[in-house]
Amino acid sequence: MLDQRFSRLYNNPCTYSGLGLTHGLKRSSCTPFNRVQSVLSEVYSADKVSNGKKIDSSGIALLIRKAYARRLDSAVQFNQASRPDLAGKEQQEADLLARFLPPLLPEAEVDRILQDVMTEQVSKVQDDPRKSIGRIFKAFYARVDRASVDSDLLKRRAEALLSS
Repeated sequence: MLDQRFSRLYNNPCTYSGLGLTHGLKRSSCTPFNRVQSVLSEVYSADKVSNGKKIDSSGIALLIRKAYARRLDSAVQFNQASRPDLAGKEQQEADLLARFLPPLLPEAEVDRILQDVMTEQVSKVQDDPRKSIGRIFKAFYARVDRASVDSDLLKRRAEALLSS
């Protein structure tokens, strides 16, 4: 069941024996399986919220990316609180989740697409920069899968281009 849900992300029937997950299906005490189980429950919850439809691969990737960011943030906070044991555990979970993530678009590709979108949106640019950025994001995400772009990078690049 776990393998089927995450294999939707890559659209192939992967077996995750290299990650130790198939072994975790047989033994409930397997650590990697327990680490991914919380993300899987988020996927099931998102399925229920979407009125019986299963969320697509992009939605699953976004959920995994958010879980990955939470683990990294937790690891930093545990290190600041002088708890390296807990920080190490969170870092291991983040490393495991990173194996499921598709690669992000390179910065150069984001810049190129953003430039194209900006040239199209020049006539529609408004006085209010928030509305302009909203239109740019909407046009950008119409061309690119939301899960394949770092949203913070996109925001920084768009603001820099608008201010210049």
